[in-house]
Amino acid sequence: MHFSSDINRPPYETADAYLQTTQGCSHNHCLFCTYFKDQKFKKSSIEEIESDIKEIGKYFGTPKRIFLQGADGYAADYDTLMKTAELLKKYVPSVESIGGYARIDNFFDKTEEQIRNMAAAGFSNPYIGVESGDDVVLKRINKGYTAAQAREVLEKIDAAGLPYIVNFLNGAGGHNYGLANAQRTAALYDGLKPTMINTSMLTVVPGTPLYRAMQKGAYVESTEKEKLEEIFEFVRCLTNDTIFMNEHASNLFHVQCKLPDAKTELLDYIKNFMDNAEEKNLRSYREMITRAF
Repeated sequence: MHFSSDINRPPYETADAYLQTTQGCSHNHCLFCTYFKDQKFKKSSIEEIESDIKEIGKYFGTPKRIFLQGADGYAADYDTLMKTAELLKKYVPSVESIGGYARIDNFFDKTEEQIRNMAAAGFSNPYIGVESGDDVVLKRINKGYTAAQAREVLEKIDAAGLPYIVNFLNGAGGHNYGLANAQRTAALYDGLKPTMINTSMLTVVPGTPLYRAMQKGAYVESTEKEKLEEIFEFVRCLTNDTIFMNEHASNLFHVQCKLPDAKTELLDYIKNFMDNAEEKNLRSYREMITRAF
């Protein structure tokens, strides 16, 4: 099978089979990211995809779910994605759904009707790396779109009936900008219907453009306590009926719960964690995690 890089997927997708529809990242200019820097973005041909699909049984048996590979496998053209779903039904009939990482701009060229067709064909719960609903932060980390564009796309996906997952990059705004980032990201998600809101804490890794900006004084990293205050505010402002997941290795605490049912309990947990944590110890964890990226 064709894999241009190591397998990259969220922890909860470990039981999936993998299929490459793109290689590299269609944007590849996020200032905090360490992935796919040695690859040019390229869309896989349908011939290559079909060849790989024929080998899925050999490597993965009879999987129920496919997680598309590439930084944003949903960047593949609509026709390619629909043909991929058709070929999976032909060669791997056990497959019930198709996930993958996605960017907001992966859906700019896909109409509501096309997205509805994708949902009917089995596409489900792409992990969309929105990161923030604050234009200052989106520009600061160079995501390549605005909060208004993100909202427009997510509303289109909702209207099409495609289940999806969004995220929040806790700490992306930097020192003294956490609360605004939390409030505006929660506002972006207000009224939307994501299956899950997944969070991770920004870890500034040496060698990234954000790290170089920090060295020059152009970016000041938030403290660990600031990150905790920010995630508390984010949860406090959330209105969604969804699953909240905070289990990425970068996070200072790990939880998964249903909102709004467990919102009060979650806020109490975060507050207790903040009240009993010391910045020095939290920072030691961040430094350890930094070496892992």
